[in-house]
Amino acid sequence: MLNSDLTYNPEHLLQIAVQARKNACCRYSGFAVGAALITESGVIYTGCNIENKSYPVGICAERVAFSKAISDGHRKFKAIAIAGAPEQQTPEKPCYPCGMCRQFISEFCDDEFQIILSDKIYTLQELFPLKFEI
Repeated sequence: MLNSDLTYNPEHLLQIAVQARKNACCRYSGFAVGAALITESGVIYTGCNIENKSYPVGICAERVAFSKAISDGHRKFKAIAIAGAPEQQTPEKPCYPCGMCRQFISEFCDDEFQIILSDKIYTLQELFPLKFEI
């Protein structure tokens, strides 16, 4: 958890996500992902992917960051930056959140929530226009 001011710089948040990749546990896929989530109050939470031999048991970087923030009592979020690439490479291509993460994010964020990738800033609506709802 990092404290930030109430404004945020998307490029800075992306750099924090790149740093968070260093903690990834990706011995099966070799693909390291880092995420940096900023709350409405300006607190930044990081996450990394954590794999398991039984693939469904692992967890994505995005859900790690959200879980940390939610377990600390945060419920309102500004943006998340995501960086991913093979372990020994610098992330250059966009690393889009998987469908499970998109659904998870949609439970806590509105359609205008920002998802910062290496190529541009997307809204949740752009990346997940047809979410599951009951």
